[in-house]
Amino acid sequence: MGAEIYAIAEPWLVGAAIALAAVGVASLVHLVLFAALGRLARHTRSTVDDSLVGHARRPAWLLVTIFALVLVRPTLELPGDLDSGASRVLSLLLTATVGWLAFNLTRTITDVVEERYDLGVADNLRARQIHTRVRLLQRILAATILLVTAAMILMAFPSIRQVGITLFASAGIAGIIAGFAARPVLSNLLAGVQLALTQPIRIDDVVIVEGEWGWIEEIRSTFVVVRIWDLRRLVVPLTYFIETPFQNWTRRSADILGTVFLYTDYSVPVERVREELHRLLQDSPLWDGKVWGLQVTDATDRTLELRALMGARNSGEAWDLRCKIREQLVDFLQREYPDALPRLRAELPREAARQRPLSEGRDDGTPAAGG
Repeated sequence: MGAEIYAIAEPWLVGAAIALAAVGVASLVHLVLFAALGRLARHTRSTVDDSLVGHARRPAWLLVTIFALVLVRPTLELPGDLDSGASRVLSLLLTATVGWLAFNLTRTITDVVEERYDLGVADNLRARQIHTRVRLLQRILAATILLVTAAMILMAFPSIRQVGITLFASAGIAGIIAGFAARPVLSNLLAGVQLALTQPIRIDDVVIVEGEWGWIEEIRSTFVVVRIWDLRRLVVPLTYFIETPFQNWTRRSADILGTVFLYTDYSVPVERVREELHRLLQDSPLWDGKVWGLQVTDATDRTLELRALMGARNSGEAWDLRCKIREQLVDFLQREYPDALPRLRAELPREAARQRPLSEGRDDGTPAAGG
């Protein structure tokens, strides 16, 4: 009895041993190969090879293992149905692994762009243009790879393929309904292509969306993440930036003009305030040294409106510069010209002032002091 069990189990044990040996050899080959590739990549100046080796390491191991199993499968002497099933499983795994490898390699594009184009510099317009275009195209390419891989896996099953053909032939109305249901997703994908080509927004652009001031933090395949100044995140569909007006403060360049408004009395010495503004800007590292000015932009029945104009390298520095200059100008007026601050004047007619002695009481019947 034991000899019969051993005779039945022996082929399975031999097959399992061969399969495990194939996996072990494949893992060893993968380890040696990528150790050599990693060493070569570290000795080059380019980051492309480092990124390729890093992103390809895991799917490459599975790919080498599948190839090893495909090579040893004829030696396993599996039964007909089991051998056919193993062949199909290996074929599906091979398709999925190739898709995984291609998906990972698309990330090399963004790695190279992030290394070559720094967003941290003051004038980063060119870098933001490249980052936006490459990230959008990389995500569209990755989504296409996933769809093609999934389609190839599904097409490997004849029953599923036949069911799909039947459904397409007999359910035209369902297809129309599905098309309407998928319209938001498709419109966002098309909007992503349009944004990549026309670039009304870019990574790190300063925008005002839905009344909120913030920066473009992420541009995904179907939505955009806006980082608001108080660290909240506003998630907006891509189609918003195609169909809805919005403000982009850094469309052409990162530098921006800032304004400070002061409301003063008519007696304010405008020229002296203008000189003080220029002195404060020259002492501030936030000023870009290009644009400045002070003008009287309005005159009401009570105050003058003074507008101080100043330039900064980016929107963040412009905000800090405006706050600092506003505080310093108010302090200057309080210290040097306190009478130039807004005042409410009241004047009594001279005749009424002469005819009303101090000893008289007030109109409301209150007696005068000492009465």
